[in-house]
Amino acid sequence: MAKLDELQDIVVQTRRDILRMVHKVNSGHPGGSLGCTEFLVALYNEVMDLKEGFDMDGKDEDLFFLSNGHISPVFYSVLARKGYFPVEELNTFRLLNSRLQGHPTTHEGLPGVRVASGSLGQGMSVAIGAALAKKLNGDNHLVYSLHGDGELQEGQNWEAIMYAAGNKVDNLISTIDRNGQQIDGPTEEVLPLGNLKEKFEVFGWDVLEVAEGNNLEAIINGLNEAKSRTGKGKPVCIILDTMMGNGVDFMMHTHAWHGKAPSDEQLANALSQNPETLGDY
Repeated sequence: MAKLDELQDIVVQTRRDILRMVHKVNSGHPGGSLGCTEFLVALYNEVMDLKEGFDMDGKDEDLFFLSNGHISPVFYSVLARKGYFPVEELNTFRLLNSRLQGHPTTHEGLPGVRVASGSLGQGMSVAIGAALAKKLNGDNHLVYSLHGDGELQEGQNWEAIMYAAGNKVDNLISTIDRNGQQIDGPTEEVLPLGNLKEKFEVFGWDVLEVAEGNNLEAIINGLNEAKSRTGKGKPVCIILDTMMGNGVDFMMHTHAWHGKAPSDEQLANALSQNPETLGDY
């Protein structure tokens, strides 16, 4: 197990990457990216069983699918810092002909990306398909997916959620980023989601909640608990309570930074709160 302080160094550097990427092109989604930084750092560096290198088939290793593709800055940073592609390539985020587009796609051939995402509500279906393929292939590895809470307002999710339980897709762990914010405001004001734990349970899932969704130790413990519940006839859902914009004080407690880049002055402020740890690209 990696030491928590080593993982925290990756978290802080990833925040810097997110902020600098979005600032450079004055475009992107820093809020949700910052809110999911601890989760993705823990998942890729501590929890998932991964092979060396990358191939699209993903046989004999755990898989991850990002459904809320607009938080691509954190996904790209975590992949680069894990060694999937050069860290320096983060400097091409959202540029013409870059492999790092605003929403991940596959035709650029970026290692670590197995599905185009960003059209919200589709990732659950993709993850279920991959999990079923692993069962058919006799591959005992797991499939992980991440979804925004506002994304659950899309109906396709609930068809997929019902299908996964009905077909006992018990090698799937889907995490809901429960930050309570979406582009138009708080989720409970835009379209209330109610009690997500009860909803998933009624649909036949095994559900656990992680109240400290920006705490590395709590996340790792939650993911390991979720792993222990796989293979028992039910898909597993983690409801992860996070803070949008976590790590940057003026980006927290608001939906305003869902899809807005910081100014020069705001960037300097944000970076001062997250000192360089592993080296900027």
